[in-house]
Amino acid sequence: MKKLPDADPGTPDDRSPVRYLRWLIRRAWRPVYAAIVLAVLWMLCQAFVPAIVGKAIDAATRGDRAGLLTWSLALLAAGVGQAVFGVSRHRFAVVNFLGGMFTTIQVTVRQVGRLGSALSRRLDTGEVVAIGTSDIRQIGAAIDITARGTGSLIAVVAVSIILLTTSVQLGLVVVLGVPLLMAIVGLLIRPLHRRQQASREQQGLLTGRAADLVGGLRVLRGIGGEAVMGERYREDSQRLREAGVRTARVESLLEAAQVLLPGSFLVLVTWLGARFALDGQITVGQLVSFYAYAAFLVMPLRQLTEAIDKLTRGHVSARRVVSMLRSRTDLPDPASPVNPARFRGPLTDPTSGVTILPGGTTAIVATVPAEATAIADRLGRYADGAMIDGVPLGEFELATVRERILVADNDARLFTGPLRADLDPGGDGRLAEALHTAAATDIVEALPDGLDSEVAERGRTFSGGQQQRLRLARALVADPETLILVEPTSAVDAHTEARIADRLAATRAGRTTVICTSSPLVLDRVDWVIFVDQGRAVASGTHRALLDDEPRYARTVLREEDA
Repeated sequence: MKKLPDADPGTPDDRSPVRYLRWLIRRAWRPVYAAIVLAVLWMLCQAFVPAIVGKAIDAATRGDRAGLLTWSLALLAAGVGQAVFGVSRHRFAVVNFLGGMFTTIQVTVRQVGRLGSALSRRLDTGEVVAIGTSDIRQIGAAIDITARGTGSLIAVVAVSIILLTTSVQLGLVVVLGVPLLMAIVGLLIRPLHRRQQASREQQGLLTGRAADLVGGLRVLRGIGGEAVMGERYREDSQRLREAGVRTARVESLLEAAQVLLPGSFLVLVTWLGARFALDGQITVGQLVSFYAYAAFLVMPLRQLTEAIDKLTRGHVSARRVVSMLRSRTDLPDPASPVNPARFRGPLTDPTSGVTILPGGTTAIVATVPAEATAIADRLGRYADGAMIDGVPLGEFELATVRERILVADNDARLFTGPLRADLDPGGDGRLAEALHTAAATDIVEALPDGLDSEVAERGRTFSGGQQQRLRLARALVADPETLILVEPTSAVDAHTEARIADRLAATRAGRTTVICTSSPLVLDRVDWVIFVDQGRAVASGTHRALLDDEPRYARTVLREEDA
């Protein structure tokens, strides 16, 4: 059995939903085609059984023992083939279903990483959640149904040929009736497609609103807006319910058509076969075969309508995936990126005039904290404008910038799962030192299972200060060439802050560290301080020198100290 998922899913074809589904089939063509071949053989074995039974009955009525034995052995072979091919087809079908799901997960997660900070501006939270919870199953089902759909079509063709050779009239009824049934079912597909799309979009909006509501519940309660947002959620929920009901109406008609139309068609075939047998146009064995085919055709006809339904659902889901894959980040890679070897030297921000010399610890103090955050975004290339040794960061591949420069701010989140995997996903062996530097060792020691303890959603079981220290430890484990910390100690007490400041300088010795803060305890332990006022660097020096020489700096820092 194939191991899933593949290490490299490849580059998806995002030009259209159909092309994306075709790409999924092409990249896994071996199991897909194997499932199709096995499904065809599986269905043909079942399709030949009624004809074999009819031949055996005719041989028995004629007293032909040799013929009876031959057809009995043929029936046994068909039964064995049906069992073997059926089991094998199902195994490949599972691989195809899971392969379509996992590949879609891989390419969408990779796209999320590429979009980075632009993700929230390009896609709603609900859209991303719905792709990962609902759409992947629909796409996997669409890949899976190709085998059974093809096998069912071949089986119907084979039965039509058998019936044509037995009775031209009955054969024509099948040959003309099956396309008519498919056409009638197809009339329901287009409105179903539209209503599924509308319901899918409403579901994404509702999921996004639910995420916003849960994330901002504390703030909403503080301002008395919980009832208002709850009412909005109820209204959106009702709209989703109405969209679901409209979709269900069409789906119920489709389900009814899948039973009624093939059933009516088979009643017609059985009735005609019985009349031909009474008129002597067909033998007793052939009559039995017609009855058996009347029962058998229910399955391939239902599977054909099921194939249309699942392919339609898969198309709707693939449209959402393609829309996500075609989203572009605000910071695309250049057509001809600069060699990463040139990524060295002073890091500068011409907009503010800030220059970060390599190998030391520099603090950025701003009269308005948001100005320091904006500088950190530019230095980390979350916004354009910064340069390294005179080369714009935008001329390097984004992956190169992310590998060399890490921006750690308080918007980062702890992830659900084992704490060890959250803090040190690469297992680089620097976790103990990082926890010590971030003064977070006591947090781990207090947990029942230590680093193997499970982290709750967004780390909600930790206090704000504990989360901040754990996030700092995770950033230190990464050990980038340039580490930019935005208010890394704003939620801890003064004693802990002093310990972190002392240890941080020692741990990051010889590497570039930038700290956006106005805390005197931290500023007194850095190598250099840059003071920013009204978005521009207006002074630089040591913390104590700036306290003596720059009144605006002193007011900014001492205000922090008084607070």
